[in-house]
Amino acid sequence: MQSLAMIENWPVPTAAAAVVTSDGTLLGTHGPTAHRFPLASVTKPLAAYAALVAYEEGAVELDEPAGPEGSTVRHLLAHTSGLAFDEHRVTAPPGTRRLYSNAGFEVLGDHIAKATEIPFAEYARQAVLEPLGMTSTSLEGSPAKDGVSTVDDLVRFAAEVQAPRLLDPRTVLEAQTVVHPGLKGVLPGYGHQNPNDWGLGFEIRDSKSPHWTGLSSSPATFGHFGQSGTFLWIDPAAGAACVALTDRAFGPWAAEVWTPFSDAVLAELAASR
Repeated sequence: MQSLAMIENWPVPTAAAAVVTSDGTLLGTHGPTAHRFPLASVTKPLAAYAALVAYEEGAVELDEPAGPEGSTVRHLLAHTSGLAFDEHRVTAPPGTRRLYSNAGFEVLGDHIAKATEIPFAEYARQAVLEPLGMTSTSLEGSPAKDGVSTVDDLVRFAAEVQAPRLLDPRTVLEAQTVVHPGLKGVLPGYGHQNPNDWGLGFEIRDSKSPHWTGLSSSPATFGHFGQSGTFLWIDPAAGAACVALTDRAFGPWAAEVWTPFSDAVLAELAASR
């Protein structure tokens, strides 16, 4: 795909990108796709997928207590537990605000580790990474932000999410459906959003503006971006997913180049139909 070459003009030391369709076809790559990049918050969808495997295996229930009083596994996945951003401190009653929380995902990881009697990083490896052949990916450290991976591995993950084999497709559909609709909150790097919609570990685009995806991205688009200059989006309307990883921290540069890049990818996808 010619649009992927746009990453050559990004003001970053290293970048790699790829597009994979809903049937698993790799449409194109650009850059060092085997290079291992810090994922920052793109770690969260991987951690969430492992949590959903734990749910399907019966190790946890989505509505069992987890985190602050009144919070559940579902609340933690959807950033509605009331926990603060990076502190294990309650700042709102569960289910009342969309408070984006690294702490919530860390509590989630600890909860699953206790339920399965397996350290979370190892559980994620066994449940998600190993079955998908994601041999260059590690979730050691915080399940909110310490993952390391490659474009090649994230293409495998994006293909799985679009055509699930590890999970029941109904579970993945629930993960990309808004949990607690109508809640407002801050989308990190993009300011207050009303509503600030989120699924189970995946951010949902809906009508958010400004946003890190394309202007032409469908409202059903879901995924995540990371403060290490990384993103993964899946657009069901386009029938494809896009991964882009860099080694420069998120900032104004990313807001300037990501949206036109995604629009170019979507335009090329549409033209090829």
